[in-house]
Amino acid sequence: MREEVAQREEAELRRNQQRPRSPAGWGLLLALWYLAFYQPVVTERHLRRKNAEFVFIRFSAWQYAGCDKLWAGLVTTLCHSIRHHFGALPLSVYHVMGARPRYASGFSQREWVLKTGACLKLGGLLLLLAAGLAVLLVALLVPGVKDHQALKVVGSAVTSLSGSGLVLGAFSVLKNLLVSEKRKIERLTDSERFASQLGFMSKVRREVEVLVDFLAFMEIFERRRLRVVLEITSLDVCYPEKVAGVLNAMNTLLSAAHTPFIFILAVDPSVIVPCLEQSGCMKGLADSGYLYLNRTVTLPFSIPEMGARSRLRCLEAAVQTREDLMYRIITGNVERRQAKRGGAREVPSRREADAEAVRRIHEAFRCLHDGADPLARYLPASGAHVRRIVNTIPITLRLLLHRAGTPGAPSPRAAAAWVVLADQWPCRLSWALQCLEDAWQSQPTPDFGARSLWSIFQENVGELSALQQPLQNVLGLDGDPELFHSFLAHDFPFTARDARAFLGVTVNLDHSIRHKMGLLRGLDRLK
Repeated sequence: MREEVAQREEAELRRNQQRPRSPAGWGLLLALWYLAFYQPVVTERHLRRKNAEFVFIRFSAWQYAGCDKLWAGLVTTLCHSIRHHFGALPLSVYHVMGARPRYASGFSQREWVLKTGACLKLGGLLLLLAAGLAVLLVALLVPGVKDHQALKVVGSAVTSLSGSGLVLGAFSVLKNLLVSEKRKIERLTDSERFASQLGFMSKVRREVEVLVDFLAFMEIFERRRLRVVLEITSLDVCYPEKVAGVLNAMNTLLSAAHTPFIFILAVDPSVIVPCLEQSGCMKGLADSGYLYLNRTVTLPFSIPEMGARSRLRCLEAAVQTREDLMYRIITGNVERRQAKRGGAREVPSRREADAEAVRRIHEAFRCLHDGADPLARYLPASGAHVRRIVNTIPITLRLLLHRAGTPGAPSPRAAAAWVVLADQWPCRLSWALQCLEDAWQSQPTPDFGARSLWSIFQENVGELSALQQPLQNVLGLDGDPELFHSFLAHDFPFTARDARAFLGVTVNLDHSIRHKMGLLRGLDRLK
């Protein structure tokens, strides 16, 4: 969007030779002058302008999840960001002296019209103030008139009345300068009337209308179109009622004609749709959450799954962050140990252990980053899952390093593959591990440890299918079943012995899933 704006700016400058203005430096004084004495006019030339400026605002719904009304947090964020972008003084002056833009009559190209009424009022107040001061000075200083009390009273009254009007205007500007729109809405939400919504929405809508008119004023002053882009994230981790409230606030802000707002709603529809269907405020609006979203979103953009190259780039960024963190931690630990008195003997062994752990971690990351390695194609498309894998691999390898004395320790590549397996298919892996545990407890044959984990899963997949209903939510955590088959049956044929070796260091698998499966399996066998 910024690149598009830069190209449009150059094209518009070549077309009409008018540079955009900014309310900064001398431009601030010019903006205040126009705010006080001129009314903007929307002309045909302004409507033909193609150059624009985007004001980007990020709204994380999770930061306001504790509010009674999440949508109020959206409005306060909008007000605060616009005030910060354009400055508090122009917005405060607009609240007191600004005029709403009007459309030009005919083909007039005049973008500013003098506010005759405001100029007359201000001129009249200044004239009265000057006259009152003159009368007061004459009554106080001229020798022959000093004894006339009537002139003093008249001069004082005129001066006080005219001066109070000017002071009142300055006080209003100062009040808006000190009390922001965000603070006004926060006071409304804190009041007792907020619970009953008495006049609350009308006041909030009035504040938003002032912002919209101010943006229209600044469009004409800056000689370019202005669009406020609100990026809404983390909405899928909030309560259902608050999700619906934010969407209603979006519709309210977008309901006005020629609204300058653009909402980018970054959500997971599979999470948002059930929230909408569960919320009580949506009853009667739509039977389906998808239908409600279709009515709200005007440009749907479903991000496709990442390709192999994008996954590797995402992995590389996550690994780089993890390596920097590991380097700082390891270096700090070694330096602290060296500084301790009497700890010089244990430093070499600890340093060697850290060096070996880092070597194994780097080897595991190289396998993940190698496009020719089959492990790379099982990387998840979600950036959050990639970070979870990258954060889990160092912990798993360090735990395995503590058991390095046992023969046949798993390789770093195998450990990385096991972490990916636990992250992508937690339900199916938990079922295979539970069946393996039950088989070990029933005195298996000596060669049982050489059996593949896939064969154990295949033998008991019928029971898993029978328990599909109570395990429905857990099964929804798993990835593609065909990839699970190719992973365990062909690319990484882990054995029962490998599974028992990894079980004690598997930290990214919820073991309560396996315990629930064991309970359901035992109850099913009792039947």
